[in-house]
Formats: sequence, C-alpha cells, structure tokens
Amino acid sequence: MYTALFVVAAYLIGSISFAVVVSKLFGIADPRTYGSKNPGATNVLRSGNKYAAVLTLAGDAFKGWLAVWLADRYGAQYGVFDTGVALVAAAVFIGHLWPVFFKFVGGKGVATALGVLLAINGWLALATLATWLVIVYATRYSSLGAIVAALFAPFYYALLFGVNDTLYAITAMCALLLYRHGGNIGKLMTGKESRIGGGKAGKGGNGGKKK
Repeated sequence: MYTALFVVAAYLIGSISFAVVVSKLFGIADPRTYGSKNPGATNVLRSGNKYAAVLTLAGDAFKGWLAVWLADRYGAQYGVFDTGVALVAAAVFIGHLWPVFFKFVGGKGVATALGVLLAINGWLALATLATWLVIVYATRYSSLGAIVAALFAPFYYALLFGVNDTLYAITAMCALLLYRHGGNIGKLMTGKESRIGGGKAGKGGNGGKKK
C-alpha cells in the first residue's frame, strides 16, 4: 500500500515540467511550440534565455533526486525498501517523460535521470556525468553524450553494486532515454544532428562554411 503511494507521488513529482513552468515565469514561449518542441533545458536555451535554461536543468534534476531521496530516507518506516525505492526511481523518470499535468508531453529525461542517479549514489552520478562530458567535449554532440552515458550507466551501477532491483530500474530508465532520443540517433546517422555551438555532422564542425 505505502509502496504504491510513494510510486504515485514520485510520478506526480516527475510530472512537473520545469521547462513549461519556468518559461511561463520568465514570460517566454512554451518550449513545446518551437525548436525541437521538447520541453527540456536544451530547447529552452533556444529561447535565448540562459537563466531559464539553467533553472529548467536544475529543476528537472532536483525532482529526480528528491523523489528517490524521500523514498530512501523515509520509506523504510512505511515498509518501502530497496525494491520500492527502485520503483520510485523509475516512476519519477516516467513522470518526466509522460507528465499527467501536461497532456503526457514530456522531455527526454537526461537531467531527471542524472538527479535519480545522484540520489542513488554520488559516484554513480559522477561517472555517468563524466562520460557525458567526455563525449560532448570530443564531438560537441550533446545528444551523443546522453546516448553513450545512458549505455554506460547500468554498467557503472553493476560494477559498484552488482545485480539487483535498482539495476533493473536504471536499465529501464536508460532504455527509455534511448527510445526518446530515437530522432537524435537518426539525425546522427544521417549527418543532420546539430553540434553545440552550431553546425552539423559532416560539415566539418563549422556549419558547412568554407574558410
């Protein structure tokens, strides 16, 4: 009973779309109406408002961390143990992807996933973040960094803690994250994905302009 309550609460927390909320607070357009139409920090950045993008990123990560931290900190006294916490981790992530408050139109889950990993273990989050940073630094593709980090996160967890219900939850989260990046994967394969700072694959990183 209490496990179900924690899971539902986690889903509702995840359903708070900070991209939409922050955009309204800053008086900028709904991120679901421009750019990639993805309600996430990267698309909010396209509005030109860096502060709104940073707040979106922080909010999405915070809600992932908060839901898991609450379950881990207070769940045991209500009979919610490791399996329940793993379900909470998956629920808050699913809430971000398909938020009930915003007609089930959510983001891709990168920041929320990082928040979940941080609540589970700091070293796990750090290793995953470092993977993202290395790939982005080397290629300037944010989406590729997210994809590679998602592939490695379950491996890092298994290396640190072995196989258990939390690993299954992380694996499911990463599989969903990859699914939500299907469009980006297609663009990467066809050379149409935009790099950080402008330009696309196959264009020499300078937007196709000759020097």
